[in-house]
Amino acid sequence: MENEVTLDAKTLHWEREAIEKLLMADLRERRAARRWRIFRSLVWMLLFGALIWLLVADMLPTSKTTVAHTAMVTIKGEIADTGEASAEYVLPALRSALEDDGAQALVLLINSPGGSPVQAGLINDEIRRLRALHKKPIYAVVEETCASAAYYIASAADKIYVNKASIVGSIGVLMDGFGFTGTMEKLGVERRLLTAGANKGFLDPFSPQSETQKQYAQVMLDQIHQQFIAVVKQGRGDRLKPNPEMFSGLFWTGEQAVQMGLADGLGSLDSVARDIVKAEKLVDYTNKENIAERFAKRFGAAIGGGAVNALRTLPPVR
Repeated sequence: MENEVTLDAKTLHWEREAIEKLLMADLRERRAARRWRIFRSLVWMLLFGALIWLLVADMLPTSKTTVAHTAMVTIKGEIADTGEASAEYVLPALRSALEDDGAQALVLLINSPGGSPVQAGLINDEIRRLRALHKKPIYAVVEETCASAAYYIASAADKIYVNKASIVGSIGVLMDGFGFTGTMEKLGVERRLLTAGANKGFLDPFSPQSETQKQYAQVMLDQIHQQFIAVVKQGRGDRLKPNPEMFSGLFWTGEQAVQMGLADGLGSLDSVARDIVKAEKLVDYTNKENIAERFAKRFGAAIGGGAVNALRTLPPVR
């Protein structure tokens, strides 16, 4: 009997210890899960805060640099209504640079094959306005290329400096595309295009181009070309040397451009800041598309593409 009581006591003690261990293990797991949830929440809060900061950082007012310096704005890549070489990005940078009391002059650092004449015209007009407003010299410094719409912008500067091997010029306008009508006929493919308006299918690559439409497009190109020529002549004035090929769309080396009056001399960003502006310190005012903006654009494009694909996969309505 005494042995049975001893065994029951031992059994109860063992069961109590087992239950306590289970309860403590459960408590530790709950505490660990709670700590993990808190840690995960903090990480998401930090990521969200960083994203908000990236979105608003460019909109925050920046302190002005009072030390004498040469302001710089870069125009790089294709000039279009999107991207860092658009008027949307370039114009605020120009204003910030010239409004800074420490800026002795502004240098446009250009490396672009050209692009939209509309965007180039907007930038050219603003350069002229700001130069008259702030009474500060504006120089263009060409690195690899300053062609077409890029030269449209550069012509607004007080002076243009190039490398002897830079590509400069291409003062012309083009409208390009493809025509597939002959190929379609060989393949036995019929183009079915319905329009309201005789010229609504103008420039459709799968339809034949009429002589009337071709002449109409040529008139548009000639008009924009004359606008381009007028802007260059206004900016360069008597510095242009007579040359029948100057406005033909050809381009030249930097050395040739200096001889033709399309540029004023050889120079680089550093040499212009040091020898022309007399302020070696460079401050970059270029507006750059930040990580958050790129992510937002790609995210939006992905969502839009997904929506379009989803719509395409919907069964037809009967």
